[in-house]
Amino acid sequence: MSIAIVPGSFDPMTLGHLALIREAASRYDRVVVAVMVNSEKKYLFDMPTRVEMATLTLGELSNVEVIGDEGMLIDLYDRIGADAVVKSYRNNKDLAYEKEMADWNRAHNPRFRTELIAASGEHSTVSSTEVRALLSMGKLPTDLVHPAILPFLERMKLNMQGELQ
Repeated sequence: MSIAIVPGSFDPMTLGHLALIREAASRYDRVVVAVMVNSEKKYLFDMPTRVEMATLTLGELSNVEVIGDEGMLIDLYDRIGADAVVKSYRNNKDLAYEKEMADWNRAHNPRFRTELIAASGEHSTVSSTEVRALLSMGKLPTDLVHPAILPFLERMKLNMQGELQ
């Protein structure tokens, strides 16, 4: 059985993420979507909420499971016996960063393999940053996220507007 990890902060998960995970699910028997923590980032949503939103977004994919993990990706890779980490890139800047991360991971775990997939289609430029920016302006990003997570975003939008007033 082939196993892939799709890691990310998913703050929140977007339709661009969903497109990547669908592609990974078509290539691997099992896909583990790992909602991770980056100590250099400040999150809009806490870990349990990000996991729940990802689970709701990915509910239709039978070979995909969502987990939260606060450790190192190289350790998770071995812990679940992964065959690859699947990442996406939208442009040359993303590609350079992902190659750098792939090299670092491989240097620290010789078994580690990264599969980079170019973003394509109508959601290829969507980012969580864009979703958060729209929320901060009081707009609901209905065309950027799965409908199942709109209630979470609506509550966050209202909270953000209250903070701005």
